[in-house]
Amino acid sequence: MRDGAAPPSLRTVFEASELSAHEFADEVARSFRLARASLAELMKAEGLRRGFSERFLREAAIFPFADDEGRVRVAMADPSDAVALRAVEIALEDNAEALVASFEDIASALDARAEPSQGGEAQVRAPMEEESLDSLRDLASGAPVVRAFDAIMEKAVDLRASDVHIEPARAGLQIRMRVDGVLRAVAAPADAPAQALISRLKIISGLNIAERRLPQDGGARLKIGRTEIDVRVSTLPTQHGESAVIRLLPRDRGLLGIEKLGFRPPDEARIRRMLGSPNGMIVVTGPTGSGKTTTLATLLSALNTPAVKILTIEDPIEYELPGVVQAQVKSAIGLTFATAMRAFVRQDPDIIMVGEVRDAETASIAVHAALTGHLVLTTLHTETASGAVPRLMDLGVEPFLLKSTLRLVVAQRLVRLLCDRCKTTRRLEDADFTRDPRLEFIGLRAGEAVCEPKGCDRCGGVGFRGRVGVFEAIEMTGETREHVRAGADSFAIDAAALGAGMTTMTTDAAEKARMGITSVSEALRIAAIR
Repeated sequence: MRDGAAPPSLRTVFEASELSAHEFADEVARSFRLARASLAELMKAEGLRRGFSERFLREAAIFPFADDEGRVRVAMADPSDAVALRAVEIALEDNAEALVASFEDIASALDARAEPSQGGEAQVRAPMEEESLDSLRDLASGAPVVRAFDAIMEKAVDLRASDVHIEPARAGLQIRMRVDGVLRAVAAPADAPAQALISRLKIISGLNIAERRLPQDGGARLKIGRTEIDVRVSTLPTQHGESAVIRLLPRDRGLLGIEKLGFRPPDEARIRRMLGSPNGMIVVTGPTGSGKTTTLATLLSALNTPAVKILTIEDPIEYELPGVVQAQVKSAIGLTFATAMRAFVRQDPDIIMVGEVRDAETASIAVHAALTGHLVLTTLHTETASGAVPRLMDLGVEPFLLKSTLRLVVAQRLVRLLCDRCKTTRRLEDADFTRDPRLEFIGLRAGEAVCEPKGCDRCGGVGFRGRVGVFEAIEMTGETREHVRAGADSFAIDAAALGAGMTTMTTDAAEKARMGITSVSEALRIAAIR
């Protein structure tokens, strides 16, 4: 630590650690020699929230309450925050005893006592088409709209949402957040019309608030509570006004190690071996939102040493990697994947990462870079690993060049993780296979024990918390490589890879269901793609 630099907050230490929220809170309680407050204790306690703003309680991660004897107590995730504790004592005019609770438990206790919006959905004011631009800008900058927008973003951060959808309708405003890949409706603010919220978002992200007839794209960097995030914003004109989607990209999210991504041991060993190649192409495939960027960034972090020069071109930059030279696509000025790649080969790189191969020019430059002594990592949109080969051929790559450069193709999807606190176990019965014959297709058998979601305060009642990858990996060797040279279709390559011992995503998902990592329903969702 530099002289005079402030020590990191406990929240920063927690987010960088590999401990669960409850394990971290246990360690904090032992370190500060304070009592530990459980979620059950917080949920049944009388909350003392009057006089405190929602933002203050969430940013400080504190929950003031009265115990059975009426004494004031404060559950704190960071007991070193003496300022927050003193603020509670001043506001309540009483001494307060500090206890330690996890960040998650405090957020759950605050959520349980949040005041619901009146009527469930906020009524949208009359159309604002006749209002002047100045009036709209003033409204969007007014305190009620600013507070409403900040509350929406704070809720998104608390829920670990990846996207926020703001959708105007005839009768009201709908706000949904994508958590662990599934949309979840949340209460809309009662005192902010849809157009004002959209205008506030446009002002923040540098968009034209006067243009409501055409889609717009923008971005911004925000500080939500103690979390700094980048956001990508997309607006779309609809029948009842403009709809907006906000993609949240936390800047302080840590990368996983390769061993934490969810690879089976044989696939992990294969990937680590291929990362040692001096040249060639490694391709990660899957649909949008399947975690390809996270996988690529994790692989790059494993390769990142002072001895190698790594260049990336991305759209957008989702992970900042110290020591890696990262560039972002700016199509408006002509900085595309292809133009960046042409410049990269003159920058003396050892490793090049291309966020996505979208066109023939980018594919050609990437293949030739791999031929001339560079290790190239990139992504494609295909459903299976074998589908990457015909896709690259469709983009104009000659089979003999692909045979010489392609080293490894990894296909992936994300499945939701069962909540460790509330998941239940049961054994599959014959009736289950009668209802859904796909259970047998993915390799499950009657009598096997599997886990299912239940729902609790920690997971928001859905039974899932977090996601993990399921993978299949094809190493281009032997018969598989010969199929590439012959220009065979994906079915022939798939058959050759299976014969060489490839494990499909379906098998990987079923294995994770047996281990209690995910549910059978999640495994079946992945099985539908095969």
